[in-house]
Amino acid sequence: MMMRTHRCGELTKVHAGQAVVLNGWVHGRRDHGSVLFIDLRDRQGITQVVFNSETNPVAHEQAHALRSEFVVAVKGKVSVRPEGASNPDLVTGGIEVLAEAVEILNEARTPPFLTEDEAEVTEALRLKYRYLDLRRPKMQRLLQLRHQVTQEARSFLNGQGFLEIETPMLTKSTPEGARDYLVPSRVNPGSFFALPQSPQLFKQILMMSGVDRYYQIARCFRDEDLRFDRQPEFTQIDMELSFVDREQVLSIVEMMIASVFRETVGIQLHTPFPRMTYQEAVGRYGTDKPDLRFGMLLHDLNTFAAQTQFKVFREAVAKSGIVKALIVGGGATIPRTRIDALGETVKSFGAKGLAWVKINSDGQLESVIAKFLDSKQLLKAVPDAKPGDLLLFVADTPKVVHDILGRLRLLLSEELHVIDHNQWRPLWVIDFPLLEYDEEVKRHVALHHPFTAPFDEDLALLDSDPLKVRAKAYDLVLNGNELGGGSIRIHRREVQSKVFDLLGIGKEEASAKFGFLLEALEYGAPPHGGIALGLDRLVMLLGGADSIRDVIAFPKTQKAQCPMTDAPSPVSPEQLKELRIKLDKIE
Repeated sequence: MMMRTHRCGELTKVHAGQAVVLNGWVHGRRDHGSVLFIDLRDRQGITQVVFNSETNPVAHEQAHALRSEFVVAVKGKVSVRPEGASNPDLVTGGIEVLAEAVEILNEARTPPFLTEDEAEVTEALRLKYRYLDLRRPKMQRLLQLRHQVTQEARSFLNGQGFLEIETPMLTKSTPEGARDYLVPSRVNPGSFFALPQSPQLFKQILMMSGVDRYYQIARCFRDEDLRFDRQPEFTQIDMELSFVDREQVLSIVEMMIASVFRETVGIQLHTPFPRMTYQEAVGRYGTDKPDLRFGMLLHDLNTFAAQTQFKVFREAVAKSGIVKALIVGGGATIPRTRIDALGETVKSFGAKGLAWVKINSDGQLESVIAKFLDSKQLLKAVPDAKPGDLLLFVADTPKVVHDILGRLRLLLSEELHVIDHNQWRPLWVIDFPLLEYDEEVKRHVALHHPFTAPFDEDLALLDSDPLKVRAKAYDLVLNGNELGGGSIRIHRREVQSKVFDLLGIGKEEASAKFGFLLEALEYGAPPHGGIALGLDRLVMLLGGADSIRDVIAFPKTQKAQCPMTDAPSPVSPEQLKELRIKLDKIE
């Protein structure tokens, strides 16, 4: 085998005249009779190789056997391309290699799709033949970007005195939210490990162990329903610090994220990132992960609604609900048919309906409900509205109103092309409620997780009014995507026990699930806090990918399957017997 001297993506005009050996895959082939061109590809890029029958008839004849995805070694000399023949889209576009010899290292069957970025291919086929899909230049770039992000995060955290420590992959099942992936224990029949949903408890234990600053590029597993940005196994940049308050944690994370952006994609983020309370985020944007790249804010109309003649608005307020409006700038040009379609959309979201008003050029209202509304009072209640705008109203419970209008805001922003996709708008959402009441299970549930510390000044409210207790929690949001969440943790046993009680976790259950944590809290636990950032999602955003599946080498489908390996799959009766497991078919 001819061993390579250079990679396919590094040759430029400075290498002209040099003898080189390239190894790679045949990316493209163009036969012009006496001259045959091959695009040779490796991880770094593509180089054009020229086989000329007049200068090297032997190599030219051998090149006729080359086909797509053949693995080859080529020896030749670097030459500057003729005038007008350069390819500005390639780093190597100013040169070509004049082939002197070619060696076929391995042949390839005709692939089921072209390994080109522009190739139209279904995701199912891509995942079935993932080894071919990953050869595409775009996928290679994303894998390289992922590597760069993890290395930069490691470099930054190492420089800040963090220790990289691995936590167990086989641990105790403590399901809180998503389902655990369970692993049967052969040597302990009838008992099971769980794959970690996060390293949360272990990293807190590390703080109690005196580690002070910990991080891990952590693999996590959750058996949950999947979406475009969810996977059953995913990766976090996981951090925990001792003797810190919220602002110190936020500052460290900001510096790391800014460093990652600067060193990997050359983007300068301004720090400190803005802060916004949970109540403000939900109230103005309809979500706790607001996209700040555009306006279209929600406006409170309760005072106006209570006095209007429109019965739907009045009754909503009378029943302790709310009425809010979404201002769609220039939306008066949206046709009635589209507005009616939006009404059907919000019904599918769970709303009873959607009211609307167009503001004409003379300031008059156009709508089926216009006769019930005082135009002057409405415009006074929504001073940001102007002629040519469309107002969309939802009247219902606060949760429904915010959810519906928040989703409408995002839907219309894409439809009306109001988002500047060149902007990067990071944001901290802070001051979350510690708890919320789940009507389905009829008890309090943690908005983040049960180990989040309440505000010191709100501790008394745990007994009297727990839903008013604020949490020392924080989420990092980027362009409407939650990059990660964290909090200052509870470091006193009595507080942790009280929170468990509020969550309906009794003493016996708490001892069975979290006894080791409760005991550790009695042996001098320091104040501590941290965060977990979604590495997959961060790389997805940085790389402009459509899904986190594009930035994971071997992802699962939305049915949590791997089409390439056909996992999950049945196991032999002998394996089950060894584990003392018997399968019962449930209809």
